Amino acid sequence: MVIEIDFNSDEAIYVQLMNQIILGIATSRLQEGDPLPSVRQLADTIGINMHTVNKAYSLLRQEGFVTIDRRRGAIIAVDENKIKAMEEMKENLIVALAKGCCRNVSREEVHRLIDEIYDEYGID
Repeated sequence: MVIEIDFNSDEAIYVQLMNQIILGIATSRLQEGDPLPSVRQLADTIGINMHTVNKAYSLLRQEGFVTIDRRRGAIIAVDENKIKAMEEMKENLIVALAKGCCRNVSREEVHRLIDEIYDEYGID
């Protein structure tokens, strides 16, 4: 798996890392049971602090995307609680859609954007 971090971005590195892993799961590049690199290995590969990787892994665990085992490390374990995931998505979408409404983004434009994202990332 290739992790792409934009060091010039205003988005925190741990957030970028989390998003890259979640995107990997969504596009099936990462599957249930796949191990992630160790904290040290990933930090060295990307050139970031180990604490940054640890924070990303911890938050991914809290959100149900990985489990952490002392011997095996971080393992992809997607939370099967779809209702919870849909509620979280709804909360995020409400704010994003409100921002779009403030900028006169139409319902049709939102639908096209969602379709474009699904097509771009090969999400079914």
